[in-house]
Amino acid sequence: MNAQIKHYEDKLSYEIDSWDAHQAILKNEKIIILDVRSPEAFANEHIPVARNFHHKTINEESVAKLDNSYTYVVYCDGIGCNGSTKGAYKLAKLGVQVKELIGGLDWWKKDGYETTGVFGKQGISCNCD
Repeated sequence: MNAQIKHYEDKLSYEIDSWDAHQAILKNEKIIILDVRSPEAFANEHIPVARNFHHKTINEESVAKLDNSYTYVVYCDGIGCNGSTKGAYKLAKLGVQVKELIGGLDWWKKDGYETTGVFGKQGISCNCD
């Protein structure tokens, strides 16, 4: 396999966009969305099904509580934030199957999906109640 094909194969294995994540939620696929920003940022606005798991708290002990039968999709604010990369890196090092949400919360909203929290915005629902 040439290097370019390997690059794109890897990219698709380790990243997911908001449309694919939204579809996975709707189809009840075995994914869990993790907002790896601070609890304050999470309270302000987040993806409705997301769980807050601040990247600074990811360690062997906190990861032991995760169900390894799921793929964890991590996100932060967007392309100007590397919290999701830090979270994905730490989770992967600890043996967790993880993907990074491309564009984070910014692209989730730009694609028209709803958010919840203090500053939550209406949008396309993920029927996640």
